[in-house]
Amino acid sequence: MRFVPLAAAAVLALTACTANREAGPSLGAQPRPSGSASQALPAATLELWHGFSTDAEVKAFEDAIAGFNRKFPQITVKAVKGVQDDQITQAIRGGRAPDVAASFTTDNVAQWCRSGSFQDLTPVIGQDGVDLSVLPAVARSYTAFEGRQCTLPLLADAYGLYYNRALMKGEEPPKTLSELTELAKKLTVRNADGEIEVAGFIPSVQYYENSPSHLGPMVGAKWYNDDGTSAIASDPAWKKLLTWQKELIDWYGHDRLERFRKSLGDEWSAEHPFYKGKVAMVLDGEWRNAMIANEAKDLDYGTAPLPVADDSPDLYGSGFTAGTVIGVPKGAKHPQHAWELIKHLTMDTGSLVTLSNALRNVPTTKASMDSPDLAKDANFATFLDIFAHPKTSTLPASVNSFFNQEAFSSFITKWEKGDVPDLDAGLRGVDKLINDKLKLSGG
Repeated sequence: MRFVPLAAAAVLALTACTANREAGPSLGAQPRPSGSASQALPAATLELWHGFSTDAEVKAFEDAIAGFNRKFPQITVKAVKGVQDDQITQAIRGGRAPDVAASFTTDNVAQWCRSGSFQDLTPVIGQDGVDLSVLPAVARSYTAFEGRQCTLPLLADAYGLYYNRALMKGEEPPKTLSELTELAKKLTVRNADGEIEVAGFIPSVQYYENSPSHLGPMVGAKWYNDDGTSAIASDPAWKKLLTWQKELIDWYGHDRLERFRKSLGDEWSAEHPFYKGKVAMVLDGEWRNAMIANEAKDLDYGTAPLPVADDSPDLYGSGFTAGTVIGVPKGAKHPQHAWELIKHLTMDTGSLVTLSNALRNVPTTKASMDSPDLAKDANFATFLDIFAHPKTSTLPASVNSFFNQEAFSSFITKWEKGDVPDLDAGLRGVDKLINDKLKLSGG
């Protein structure tokens, strides 16, 4: 699964609004002729936009669509690869929307739902008796906003701990933050000048997947109050997490850790520092298993849930999740046909297993996760368990999701460096930025 950098994607939330041309047919519960759905729908050609681009990814989509074509031979699906959120939003605004659109990020869901840019699926979900309880509650939460189920989850990401067995030297993966600190120090190797040669664990939010949203579940941190205002300053879990993080950064030495971090290979290449034995433990998503199989076949590694706060052992086994979402944009020419395609891709066990086996993301229904046809070794199974854990969480939907994450990440970067003299006051400042932006956005 791919990700849109926050800095680039922030523009998308500002542009997401309803189409400025006449909309196409709307999606809603409608009387249907007798007979099966496949017999009721006339012939049509659907345009499906998605962000996948490699040959293997594109073929996986074609294989999943082939199952749909067997059910609906009169419907042709034209899949367009490599499409990003800004292109989807601009097409909707310009009255050129596809029939179906899939997005790698959940950060635009709130804006798309509120503005009507993606149509509400609730009426047809009810009409067809689709049981959303087959999805974990967390997946249902990141695909809806303000009562509008304007998207459904296609595949999911779950985040856990990867560890290098050779560097661990028989040590078990840590289950608590204090164990993580102790082991990170034990596994760190420095040269004669004190510079870092191997890091046990890098706690900085500037390191690859260490975003606040991915780290927050380790302490059960809360982003928003019930009214949508920021809870970052009032939830003591954030202070607990940042205090732990800063203490470990200070042990490394901020400047030394920064020099080491900047010397490391690219996250999306075969030079990834975890492959090269430069970092013993990393936070990462389930897709890393497939990348290791392709780029570091001989790496001896294991996976485990992320360590959690010492006083919250019930959180162990959970983590952060988000994923690909799919919906019917406003202006779709064939919304009822589009719904049948979405229902197939998101609810059909065979389709989800086909996609998961090819793309190595987590399938989102309980049946697909339990399917004997799903390829799952021990390292991949870790992430299935994390996704299904009742305490696994996501970043709650917000119309200002990109802005809020960037505001908090920027603050934490200053905190890491030692430029924040008062943590409590600093967190209140983050709250103010988020809440002021919320007011400008109409709540």
